[in-house]
Amino acid sequence: MNLFGNKDLARLFIIFSSLTIVILVSWNVFLFFDRIKKDERQKMKVWAEAQKSLNTANDNQDLDLELFVMSHDINIPMINTDADGNILRHHNIKKFISEDSIELYNELNTLKNTNKPIEVNMGEGNKQFIYYGNSDILEKIKYYPAILLLIFFLFLSLIYVFFKTSKTSEKNKLWAGMAKETAHQIGTPLSSLVGWMEILKSDPNVQDSYVVEMEKDVNRLHKITDRFSKIGSEVEYENLDIIKETQLTVDYIMKRHSKLITFDVNLDQSEEAIVSLNDVLYSWTLENLIKNAVDAMRGKGKITIESKVTQQWVSIYISDEGKGIESNKFKQVFEAGYTSKKRGWGLGLSLAKRIIEDYHHGKIRVKHSEINKGSCFEIRLKRVS
Repeated sequence: MNLFGNKDLARLFIIFSSLTIVILVSWNVFLFFDRIKKDERQKMKVWAEAQKSLNTANDNQDLDLELFVMSHDINIPMINTDADGNILRHHNIKKFISEDSIELYNELNTLKNTNKPIEVNMGEGNKQFIYYGNSDILEKIKYYPAILLLIFFLFLSLIYVFFKTSKTSEKNKLWAGMAKETAHQIGTPLSSLVGWMEILKSDPNVQDSYVVEMEKDVNRLHKITDRFSKIGSEVEYENLDIIKETQLTVDYIMKRHSKLITFDVNLDQSEEAIVSLNDVLYSWTLENLIKNAVDAMRGKGKITIESKVTQQWVSIYISDEGKGIESNKFKQVFEAGYTSKKRGWGLGLSLAKRIIEDYHHGKIRVKHSEINKGSCFEIRLKRVS
């Protein structure tokens, strides 16, 4: 079995391996932490015994060892109290705490909750207690498992993004391949149709008006083939007036739609709005948006097409009187495969987004929408200065 040939298995293997490493490292950190904690308690016991020897020593006793232990900085915060809880001495306590009696007793309560105190029997029923905390190195080590888990989750996020990007790339290649194959398949019968058109032109029994309309539709098929062939290919751009290009596409669509659909076209043609445009792909986007608007209105209603020209941008608005879109689905409608129609493929708006944003570096969005009142889509492209 080729493990890395199967992406799902590869993903599971990477996740399992990463989790195993995190668990093993965390376990070793725990053992290391526990070992240091025991060593520090042993050091505190030695320090407590040295303190006891100093307190109970007579004048002739050799205290060199005890003095050495007491003078050796073990870097552990500690507070020494009597049996009644009164503070006798402290060591390695921060200066601003040691200078404030209230803060010092608050610190004592903290140390009581950190480690079990060491009891020192001073003789004659006199007892003292040593409360201590953790050294700096122990404080740092205890955060290591949390840091490792954070790294693990960041690593999982990177894996997720990598596989998602890879999957999206594969989908894009698939759609591009299907588009090119569709263009190729349409091209063969289309060439044959062009030949038959020439024969019909030479036949005196065929009315010229029929041939003219057929030529328009054949030319339209040429454009459709050209559209599919451009998906996934290097796109060529021209500096064109987007208002005029919009008007041309709308004029064509208006002639081929039912009389139950009315078009209200308000395009600002007072000045040129030049953008870097591939007219074939842009026209395709408009057709997809208008077709969606017709479907949303179930073949009856008004479609409004407007424009807004600013110094840097040109916006084209396509509004309908259809069923509307829920606000939480404004972005979802542009995802490949999303559709509200029973027989839809969910590719129209996804393709429109790719054409406008990926190819033309513009923006397409649902500007606003109300349920059972209609929607408005906006295409925004940057003007060529």
